[in-house]
Amino acid sequence: MPTAQEVTIRFKTKLFKIHDWTILLLPKDASVKLPSRGQVMVKGTINGIYFQSPLEPDSRGSHWFRVNDSLQKAAQAKSGDTVTLEIESTKEWPEPEVPADIQKALNADPKAHDLWVKVTPLAHWDWIRWIRSTNNPETRARRIEVACDKLRKGTRRPCCFNRNVCTEPYVSKSWALIDPPQTA
Repeated sequence: MPTAQEVTIRFKTKLFKIHDWTILLLPKDASVKLPSRGQVMVKGTINGIYFQSPLEPDSRGSHWFRVNDSLQKAAQAKSGDTVTLEIESTKEWPEPEVPADIQKALNADPKAHDLWVKVTPLAHWDWIRWIRSTNNPETRARRIEVACDKLRKGTRRPCCFNRNVCTEPYVSKSWALIDPPQTA
């Protein structure tokens, strides 16, 4: 019997916009086949085009991800279109793009940087996700300071962080993905 890691999940869903982001929301019956209610890395195809992306929880029992412009173009899909996906979870987390303010702080703190380079890519994703889960610039700056302090003291991952809620402030409200627009 295949493990959750080996199960290919097939489904169709419609892309939609929240602000200027194009979002793909997994149907709940597809999401339930994933190994976690929290952030999950998947690889697969959208309209036959390969991609790998972290799925964020929507805080309502499913997952979502932002379909960037290049993937939309390659998959010949845009907001309002129905797309076909085949995905499977993977334990292979690529290194995330580290935001400039976080990288600057790490570069200025050799001891924090030393642990940063030793922890897993998944831990990097968690730190970045925790730091960016606010729209408040002062809170973000404070979280960067706290992250460096914790890394300097040997803490490998952010603690007291709910990995099962939607943490992207641009497309969420009260820790949940903003509802997709209703179409007639």
